[in-house]
Amino acid sequence: MPAFMPGYIYLILFCGWVAWLFPFFFLANRSQKAQRVDPRARWGVVLQMIAYALLWQGHFWLFRPAVWRITLGTLFFIVASVLSWTSVRALGRQWRVDAGINADHALVRSGPYAIVRHPIYTSMLCVLLGTGLLVTNWLLFGIALVVFLAGAGIRMQVENRLLADRFGAEFTNYKRSVPAVIPGLLKRFLQSR
Repeated sequence: MPAFMPGYIYLILFCGWVAWLFPFFFLANRSQKAQRVDPRARWGVVLQMIAYALLWQGHFWLFRPAVWRITLGTLFFIVASVLSWTSVRALGRQWRVDAGINADHALVRSGPYAIVRHPIYTSMLCVLLGTGLLVTNWLLFGIALVVFLAGAGIRMQVENRLLADRFGAEFTNYKRSVPAVIPGLLKRFLQSR
């Protein structure tokens, strides 16, 4: 008889996803109508959704993650939740699903935006990593990660173009001084190349 995934893993997944999603539905101020929207970012959204779906393929209900995977997955969910809450608050009325610019758009550089330029995508990456560690094998995990990064890359390019057009040198300086998604040592390593 096969061993099924322990019930507490489902609880971690449920709590992690709800804590991460909550601010997008309940704390986000209603955004204004965008002055300019670039629909090409939607392709990135599609790829990101495919990446999340890939994690659940196979026999996930038979997966029994090791303690280190449970611990690391839980930590990724905590980081994802903190980033989603603080990012939505920092963006205020500028938060939206589509890549767009408001008439009174401001370049947000406070809160998590002082650490990374795209903290919501960092939080989404953490959710993907947390979920993957808890429910999937390494092959599907790797494929999902590549698909997710492609989708996030599309979205970030579109958003960067919109912000560069709107804010010019101010955004260029911000882009030069703050990493896109992952803070810290990776930034220093990449800058040294």
